[in-house]
Amino acid sequence: MAVPIAVLDCDLLLYGRGHRTLDRFKLEDVTDEYLVSTYGFPRQFIYYLVDLLGATLSRPTQRSRAISPETQILAALGFYTSGSFQTRMGDAIGISQASMSRCVANVTEALVERASQFIHFPEDEATVQSLKDDFYGLAGMPGVLGVVDCTHVAIKAPNAEDLSYVNRKGLHSLNCLMVCDARGVLLSAETHWPGSLPDCTVLEQAALTSQFETELHKDGWLLGDSSFLLRTWLMTPLHIPETPAEYRYNMAHSATHNVIERTFRTIRSRFRCLDGSKGTLQYSPEKSSHIVLACCVLHNISLEHGLDVWSLPAAGPTEQLEEEYEQMESVDSEACRIRQELLLTHFS
Repeated sequence: MAVPIAVLDCDLLLYGRGHRTLDRFKLEDVTDEYLVSTYGFPRQFIYYLVDLLGATLSRPTQRSRAISPETQILAALGFYTSGSFQTRMGDAIGISQASMSRCVANVTEALVERASQFIHFPEDEATVQSLKDDFYGLAGMPGVLGVVDCTHVAIKAPNAEDLSYVNRKGLHSLNCLMVCDARGVLLSAETHWPGSLPDCTVLEQAALTSQFETELHKDGWLLGDSSFLLRTWLMTPLHIPETPAEYRYNMAHSATHNVIERTFRTIRSRFRCLDGSKGTLQYSPEKSSHIVLACCVLHNISLEHGLDVWSLPAAGPTEQLEEEYEQMESVDSEACRIRQELLLTHFS
């Protein structure tokens, strides 16, 4: 005879049915130092997230009791910044590991819903000009609207083994295409591309390309490395520089493009769930992509609040999934003309 099995709510066993909202942890009871060391962010930043996401995280559910938005946000920040669902994290705010996982899912989706609010290119002329001026101040490269590159984030093998997520190193990953400004603020983030796709293919298929070819900024360009094709709106380095002007162009290009490499490193330093030190993201590709995007949103919000991630202590060595690439040669004559004009006008 089959024996019925009751599914027990760990939180219910611990805390009973006395309250509809579980307020297990009070921000005012701990120091900023504790919050930063445990959850990665100070009190005022967490309060801002509670205001931003509170209504979404308080949506009615079928459960008899709900976990407060504050507790959900702390649980998610704890995971993003540590990469772990360890019991001590749940113990600190008084919830089970299963509830930790639900909180991360809820907060992740709430942040993804707001991605376009915090990750976008500027539209007004004054802000666009300021963007160009900031880049020009780095190494003298004119007309730059952003620097673009791809980075890989390790994920577990999908349940239905999908070779499209296996990168050149034989690891499962997402290939994430991002653009940032001179301060490291992300202007675009497409985090869903399978790891088997080379960077040039990701860009070719990306919404970013459609944006720049159909509607965005005809008076400037992005900077990309040699894994991308030269385009009228994307300046790449010269493969074999020969003249002094070409060397100066390549040096300015490299110094400016380095901003996004620093941005990738610091995002991984703050959000250790992405750096591979705790293993791969244990979710489907879709959910893993949303976690990466949620961390990108938090990265931009932190910069808005004056939290300079470039001042964070350097993270320990982490496994890098960046792909080797072949030098791409452009056949776009108009793009070649624009780059040559840039060389003559600004670097000769």
